[in-house]
Amino acid sequence: MFKNFKWNRIFMFAPLMTLMFCFNAPQNDDEKMQTIMVSVKNTLSYLHYAPKPINDAYSAEVYNKFFESADPDKRIFLQSDMDEFSKHKTKLDDYLNNGDLTFYKATTDRLYQRLDDIDKMTQDILSKPIDLNEDDSMILEPKLKKNATTNADQKAEWKRYVKYYILREMETLNNKEESAKKRKDSLIANKLKDTVKLEILSADQKRIKAQGEVKDLITDMFRRYKKRKKNDWFTVYMNAYTEVFDPHTNYFSPKDKEDFDTNFTGKIIGIGALIQEKKGYLYLGDLTIGAPAWKSKQLAKGDKILKVRSKPKEDPVNVVGMLTEEAVRLIRGEKGTPVTLTVEKTDGTVKDVTLIREEVAIEDTYARSSIINSPNGKKLGYVYLPGFYADFEDSKGRNASDDVKAELLKLKAQKVDGVVLDLRNNGGGSLTEVVDIMGLFINAGPVVQVKDGNGKINVLSNKTNAPVWTGPLVIMQNELSASASEILTGAMQDYGRAAIVGSPQSFGKGTVQTFVSLNRFLNTSDDFGDLKLTIQKYYRVTGESTQRKGVESDVKMQDLYTYAEIGERYDQFALPWDKIAPAKFNKVNNINTAALQQSIDSKIKNNTNYQLLVESAKWREALSKEEKITLNEAKYMALMKERKAQIEKFKALDKYNNGLKISLHADEVAREKKDEAFAKKSENWIKNLQKDFYLKETLDALEQSSK
Repeated sequence: MFKNFKWNRIFMFAPLMTLMFCFNAPQNDDEKMQTIMVSVKNTLSYLHYAPKPINDAYSAEVYNKFFESADPDKRIFLQSDMDEFSKHKTKLDDYLNNGDLTFYKATTDRLYQRLDDIDKMTQDILSKPIDLNEDDSMILEPKLKKNATTNADQKAEWKRYVKYYILREMETLNNKEESAKKRKDSLIANKLKDTVKLEILSADQKRIKAQGEVKDLITDMFRRYKKRKKNDWFTVYMNAYTEVFDPHTNYFSPKDKEDFDTNFTGKIIGIGALIQEKKGYLYLGDLTIGAPAWKSKQLAKGDKILKVRSKPKEDPVNVVGMLTEEAVRLIRGEKGTPVTLTVEKTDGTVKDVTLIREEVAIEDTYARSSIINSPNGKKLGYVYLPGFYADFEDSKGRNASDDVKAELLKLKAQKVDGVVLDLRNNGGGSLTEVVDIMGLFINAGPVVQVKDGNGKINVLSNKTNAPVWTGPLVIMQNELSASASEILTGAMQDYGRAAIVGSPQSFGKGTVQTFVSLNRFLNTSDDFGDLKLTIQKYYRVTGESTQRKGVESDVKMQDLYTYAEIGERYDQFALPWDKIAPAKFNKVNNINTAALQQSIDSKIKNNTNYQLLVESAKWREALSKEEKITLNEAKYMALMKERKAQIEKFKALDKYNNGLKISLHADEVAREKKDEAFAKKSENWIKNLQKDFYLKETLDALEQSSK
């Protein structure tokens, strides 16, 4: 289910040795791609932590990896295509060495040919009535699928695909109808004004409406496929080469790198509006309160974007039919520069709106804290850290360590008795931020050991003796806590500074990446992209790697991901686990984790909410492993009825409230009065915390550890 999760965000932003590959500046796209291929190959061979031999065995692995990405469900290429491509299976190493585009061009050209064929094929399927009474089924598990041998077989497979989505859309209509009926009955029962418009459709009407929706969906899908430039597939092709080295070594095109940087720093330069696509048109979505689009008072959610003038002296660009990501790049730009949007309002009027681009922070990516008053009269602090973010380009930019420090100081001022640091779903980030955050909780000492491909080991240490919080500390993790998160939890556990509470183990990513710009090897001002490259492995102060194994929680509880195939250990090309000599460190505390585990076990053993949550996790994982599904309408609806009965059982979890009394800081309370968006986010933030079963149990563990 989760095998393709990638946690790539732990980096050493250190200078690498200068390599000179002596390329001349390419003159056209083909030469550019050829240059990238050879540059990537040389960089992999010289700088990767564990370089692989570029040989026929490697070629075969790349070949398989490419088709897993390009046609994972085996719906696009025919078996005759695969037979033709197979002659290249042991030649991809030679193509990489020589910058040969033969295989890339052959597969990409055929891909677009097949997309044209399938587009026509599906339009023909959808132009006619579709019989949902046939006793048919569709294979869901890609490993059990085979490529179609004929056009007729391929059409039959796509017809199954169409049927499946029609049935799904019909079920959506059923659910909407049932939901509307419940709301209407509730209003009538409570003698309230009935504002619900209830439209009851017959099965035939639903089938017709669903088929129309699916036709729009598939038409849009193929339009987007074909609007995508062929060169965009080159990134997919190159990543087949890189990810066979290890899952976190990736080629980034210039636009992919830009998106990565935006996510890493948590900020963009733009107008503060979501862009949404529907049936070939682009619309404004939610506007960020306080951002340029909102401040203009001239734009609103639902406005249709017709044109974008990115620079004052340039002609406006018609964005009708444009891919969302292309339009977004036109709208974004340098801070303080103007951008003009031509929009069609919902009343049909058309107007030009000029905005000045500003820095828009994505606040959900930043640390945040709250105060929780426990039933036992203790005041506890909760800090949520979604990532180890850092802004290496802007000295005034935000970073995780400064933000966590600020939150701890606020909690300390409130005289909290203990602190929970929540690293659940935290995929990592900057290695230097881990070291700095460690220093917020402990005196000087080694935090992590880093080993390069030559076996050289470097110990990274916290060198300050001024921790901000020295009181009781518990850290929450789950299976999606990875990389930098695992360094911090591992170090805290080894020192005995904190009890780790959560899933049986974390993700298991114990490797370090850096970005290598391919432009450094070329005498050109053009941008050739970057290679994110695994250059080191990291180890706990005990000498043990977290690679594949992750960090084992001191206090274990099963959760929604426990039964899913999440983690580095499920990736074929993940680097192996190993260990090195321990660093010299002094344990600061001995937490009685056995007593904490025993206490938690006794509490959750007969807890109906916990048992229901575990049952839900098992059920959902079993669903994800189903190998096929019926396409007969009667059988499908009967199956959905069974599933809905099961889901109804799990709905009790939606009503769960842990009873925790959660309060915001004074500055946040003041901000709520001025910032509508922040007020809504804060409301949701508290509601979600009160629905969190694991937070309640973790706070109990914190209270026990602080006695």
